[in-house]
Amino acid sequence: MNRTTRISALAVSFALGLGGCSGSSEAPPAAAPGPASTTAPPPAAGPPSTPAGAQPRLAADPVTLADELVADERTLRDPATPQEALARAARRQQVAYRAIGRHPEWDGIVRPRIPVELVAFYDRNIEARRELAALAEPRDVLPAWRINPPPPMEVLLEAYRDAEAASGVGWNYLAAINLIETHFGSVTGASSAGAQGPMQFMPSTFAAYGAGGDINSPRDSIMAAGRHLAANGFADDRDHALFRYNNADAYVRAVNAYAAALADDPAAFGVFYRWDVYYVSTAGDVLLPVGYAAEAPIPVADYLAAHPQ
Repeated sequence: MNRTTRISALAVSFALGLGGCSGSSEAPPAAAPGPASTTAPPPAAGPPSTPAGAQPRLAADPVTLADELVADERTLRDPATPQEALARAARRQQVAYRAIGRHPEWDGIVRPRIPVELVAFYDRNIEARRELAALAEPRDVLPAWRINPPPPMEVLLEAYRDAEAASGVGWNYLAAINLIETHFGSVTGASSAGAQGPMQFMPSTFAAYGAGGDINSPRDSIMAAGRHLAANGFADDRDHALFRYNNADAYVRAVNAYAAALADDPAAFGVFYRWDVYYVSTAGDVLLPVGYAAEAPIPVADYLAAHPQ
């Protein structure tokens, strides 16, 4: 197996937002998105700029930001919270973790304000954010992706559990990979290395582990990921198996952090599921809402002119 290190454009985008794209360890190194065409690119087919599509606005000072984060964390764990309020809290929570991840100088201010029952979840999110941020290379074009709603939570959870039963790979590790790779399948588009599908396999790797399934099927790709990790020794050396999935130590640490959060916090899966897709650009982090669609890379300045953040 070719052990060439590969970090794809999608996984890098997740480093400061959401939506990632990696694939198996045998993929070649990811290239930057192609240069923008000299002719006007097709516009994104995403929704027009509306308050609902814009990034949540949070406090700029770390004390208030921390207090708002705690309030949202409690909202997300309250069984009486309506669905719309859950979605708003999850979006704000995501942006808060992004901001704190970018400002390690805030750690001594923010972390002491986190209640003890939320500290482990907080720590794992910040760890994962910073590990993936280390892989990010901002681009001046937005990718040729389509953003769709992810499959229903119950469909994904059933697939993770079935893959765990078949392979011995913990459901939470499969979910963490799915989160990092394509935000549970909501990001559609091959990586610059050619990886495809919800778990971002190279076609040759999927042929070996996919059992004749469909690389674009959430269930088939999750089952294939379980087989891939098991074949690479997950039971005896989890980190080695994760490294073979995507050859970067920071990626391995991020998967471990999210997997731990998913295993220990009953609210975690629903929280992560409600997050948005962001792309790391030279103009900052750009929210790509459900409905975004581009057939070719789009200059980020052009997109932002039509879709203010």
